Amino acid sequence: MRPSNRAPDELRPVTLERGVARYAEGSCLVTFGNTKVICTASLEEKGPPWLRGTGRGWVTAEYSMLPRATHERTRREVNSGKPSGRTQEIQRLIGRSLRAVVNLPAIGEKQIVVDCDVIQADGGTRTASITGAWVALHECFAWMQNRSIISINPLREPVAAISCGIYKGQPVLDLDYAEDSAAETDANFVITGSGGIVEVQGTAEGKPFSEEEFLSLLRLAKTGVAQLVDLQKKAVA
Repeated sequence: MRPSNRAPDELRPVTLERGVARYAEGSCLVTFGNTKVICTASLEEKGPPWLRGTGRGWVTAEYSMLPRATHERTRREVNSGKPSGRTQEIQRLIGRSLRAVVNLPAIGEKQIVVDCDVIQADGGTRTASITGAWVALHECFAWMQNRSIISINPLREPVAAISCGIYKGQPVLDLDYAEDSAAETDANFVITGSGGIVEVQGTAEGKPFSEEEFLSLLRLAKTGVAQLVDLQKKAVA
């Protein structure tokens, strides 16, 4: 039995609440069980200098974990002068995941910055961030449409992410911290609403995993993402 008493293919309770930040063009509070992330999408009138004159916009992301998001206080990264390697890797993953489903020329030469701030961490903060970031980005684009800044919503389809792993020999979906810290294999899957794979991150902690085990994790991930996409569609409806 899993520590959370969930079935192997069962997600934690997931909620997506729009409009939680008054001043942001788009926002979403996403919860995966006890993991909670505030995602905000902000419109910037100018895109990156290297895109000037191309007619294309840009979507990027920043990620951070608040000092008491975990059991013990962690030092703010701003005090060290630069983000950690983990932070940089996660925010680049979020940005790539969002851009995979955005029609960048439809934005014009503007930039959307999506901030994902973890207020409580219990495993899966990057997957929750991607899932909530899409809702915040959708709300931002709707805000822009309502003001005739853009003519169409540049989002082609939803994108969401979920973790899977092998815990005590059993493939399981949506790892919380208790499972993540003890799993023999840990993987993150970023998948679009149509089933396209954007990115897969997989690591064996003890022994290498087989192709059959990987395919079982992929099947679990597709099942989980399909449920997340349904929640995303309901949130933005």
